[in-house]
Amino acid sequence: MDKGEMQESLMANSLLSSHLAASSWSIFYSLNPQRPHQLDVDSAFCLLDPCPSWLIKASREGLGDGLRGVVNASLHEGAFPDPLKEAVIKPLLKKPSLDAATMANYRPVSNLPFLGKVIERAVAEQLQARLEEADHLDPFQSGFRPHHGTETALVALVDDLRRARDKGESCFLVLLDLSAAFDTIDHNILLDRLQGLGAGGTVIQWFRSFLLGRVQKVVVGDECSDPWALTCGVPQGSVLSPMLFNIYMKLLGEIIRGFGLGVHQYADDTQLYLSFKSEPVKAVKVLCECLEAVGGWMAANRLRLNPDKTEVLFLGDRTRAGVEDSLVLNVPLKDHLRSLGVILDSQLSMEAQVKSVSRAAVYQLHLVRRLRPYLPADCLTRVVHALVISSLDYCNALYVGLPLKVTRKLQLIQNAAARLVTGGGRRDHITPVLKDLHWLPVCFRAQFKVLVLTFKALNGLGPVYLKERLHPHHSARTLRSSTEGLLAVPSLREAKLQGTRQRAFSVVAPALWNTLPADVKAINNYLTFRRHLKAALFREVFNV
Repeated sequence: MDKGEMQESLMANSLLSSHLAASSWSIFYSLNPQRPHQLDVDSAFCLLDPCPSWLIKASREGLGDGLRGVVNASLHEGAFPDPLKEAVIKPLLKKPSLDAATMANYRPVSNLPFLGKVIERAVAEQLQARLEEADHLDPFQSGFRPHHGTETALVALVDDLRRARDKGESCFLVLLDLSAAFDTIDHNILLDRLQGLGAGGTVIQWFRSFLLGRVQKVVVGDECSDPWALTCGVPQGSVLSPMLFNIYMKLLGEIIRGFGLGVHQYADDTQLYLSFKSEPVKAVKVLCECLEAVGGWMAANRLRLNPDKTEVLFLGDRTRAGVEDSLVLNVPLKDHLRSLGVILDSQLSMEAQVKSVSRAAVYQLHLVRRLRPYLPADCLTRVVHALVISSLDYCNALYVGLPLKVTRKLQLIQNAAARLVTGGGRRDHITPVLKDLHWLPVCFRAQFKVLVLTFKALNGLGPVYLKERLHPHHSARTLRSSTEGLLAVPSLREAKLQGTRQRAFSVVAPALWNTLPADVKAINNYLTFRRHLKAALFREVFNV
């Protein structure tokens, strides 16, 4: 991005801020007595609470008017109560095997007063509505947003990489990680960005009160430190902090895309990637310039990259592309890396990911098997789902179309879990067992996840970046099938490689969607669709 392009981008951002500011947001709406759920907040017990949060929830009918009065007073006066600005920090060891004498091995867990979170939730609902109305957040930011998540971000990222490789392009994938990102946010910069969103009057006054004057103290056993004033950062464990962080980070994605790179973010985890067919030296230069600009923006915004967690993966033939081992900021190229809990390798084979999931699931199965004599049947099923099946299902949309030799490991684990739940023997045929449990096999669970993501994208329940990969089918002739809600499947010219046609979301999703019965595709309700989709796949698997 040259200086002229940068100025144009900044001018566009300035015009957007001016438009939002013209639509002023100066007051909060009061809580509605007809919506008692507005007072419900999931909160762990805090030492500063006069009584446990569950007791307050249980007494909502009697305390509701009083709580609502406190919340409305805070909203109308533009002030967050000072007694609710204190946080209790409890250091917890990250892993039991780590040295307890080393401070770096501890993770600080922040607890905030329950009433403060109730007030925050009232503000968060109105802030979310404002963000949606203004379409303010970066479209590729998936953290802490409705209908977004790590899975949608990874599906889009891997789809982009697969389609680039299908075109014969090589790719650099860079993972950036921030050091204590939530703790270093500059209050003045954040307040300026809220004003750019149109916040003014009582609203900006409330946010200023919410951010300033905060303190925290550390509690270890019966010992407690003196309160320590916080001059920067947003409170960890709060309802509002993730939303405020997304507002603070909005410009980062625009800077990265200004250099022609793709980017997907989940909170402070940033995945940026650059595809190229030739001239690797030029590609590396653009990548380094982009990373330098990112570093400069972060420094100007009081943020700091963690160089120890910056990783680079090269997808393609290094020898043919002429790529050396240490080209990007002197960071060695890796054969695989972990992004948002999923291991990606240079060939996108997912073999390392499946191996890692299998190893962890086998360990969990071993633990559950030891507990089996002490658990009722229904509890055993829930434990197996929570510890084993959930790990097999996480991001399993990336497993669709993988070779049988890869997915077989996962299927064997599911078989073992099914036998553990039903008490079946190792020699018992597994198909009747899965059928009785109403469990779809691993490969069909992956198809189920792809189709669920497709339904969400088509019905406004998913990220825009997934919906943009799906297009309605248009036929040159008027056919009866044109009314069945078909999607356009990329042609062989657009998706040349077999791996792309079998695994890339933008190719597989339309193909799977088109095979669904017309009555299933016509469903508009999400839960109804899930139920009918599972029934359709169940009939296909077990011939019922």
